[in-house]
Amino acid sequence: MSSRVTRSLARLTAALGLTVAALAATVGPAGAAPQAMGQCTTSSGVVLAVDFSHWGGPVYRSCGTTPTTGYELLNQGGWATTGTGHDGPAFICRIGYSGHQGGKQYPTPQQDDCVLTPPASAYWSYWHANPGQNTWEYSQLGAMLYKPKPGSVDLWIFGGTNIEGTEGKPTVTPDQLRAHNTQPAGAPAPKDTRTAAPLPPDVNTGPRPENPPPADRTPPAAAPPAQGAAAPVPSAPDSPSASAPPAGSASPSPSVSPSPSQSPSPSTSTGAVAAQAPGPQVVEAAPAADAEHDAGSYLPAVATGALVLLIGAAAVFAAKRRRRTE
Repeated sequence: MSSRVTRSLARLTAALGLTVAALAATVGPAGAAPQAMGQCTTSSGVVLAVDFSHWGGPVYRSCGTTPTTGYELLNQGGWATTGTGHDGPAFICRIGYSGHQGGKQYPTPQQDDCVLTPPASAYWSYWHANPGQNTWEYSQLGAMLYKPKPGSVDLWIFGGTNIEGTEGKPTVTPDQLRAHNTQPAGAPAPKDTRTAAPLPPDVNTGPRPENPPPADRTPPAAAPPAQGAAAPVPSAPDSPSASAPPAGSASPSPSVSPSPSQSPSPSTSTGAVAAQAPGPQVVEAAPAADAEHDAGSYLPAVATGALVLLIGAAAVFAAKRRRRTE
């Protein structure tokens, strides 16, 4: 009986070890391929936007291939997240981008230790806008369960938001963030395969050109001046009549004044930047080297698995000792 228990406990211990190893592997960052922003279109790719305005930063937006989940989109191309000790990596507690502040994640450990679930007054809320939609929808699923649609926009904002999504809505609109090009930037334009319709047979298109032209073609000689006509006399280079205007006349202007319709606008003549839409500044986040991912988010799960392994090993050891004493 004791040997059976020993074998059962050994199998249980091995299974728990494989489970912990699999858990440590699966909670690591996923690899959705990042792309330049111009590669996202109205029907392909997903735009990821993260609003750092709570800490005086801009709204970064980047492009990724249509990923399996929103968590993968938020952990590629320089983006990284940290979960909580209570909920694991699925609950996004911190977000950082390697191209912003050296990859520093916000909120900082001094602002939130990310041990317990953050309060509803200060946490990263998750929003979606489907293709062609200019209103935000508060996510009803976590980042690991939600699957963004091609051409959609994912937005993360920090602050106070209720679970219904009626308070703390984003100040930036989906149209300010989404891709508006129908083809990836740099893609060749589609070829025009249409052919010109033939002309009617009665249309006169002029004489048929010579191909090749005659080799002995010479320009015709200049015609002699008409009888009684005075031959033109070239003016001397120093002649005042050739360069100076008549006395009392105004000097010709060196350039023609532009008409009112051609006058440059104040923005182009002064170099002023065109006014942007109200709201936080939107900055393009080019794909960057992956930031260092914080392993602290899944340490509690690994520690729990290790504790279970120790308990199992202790049970096996106790069973062996009992068998020896019998």
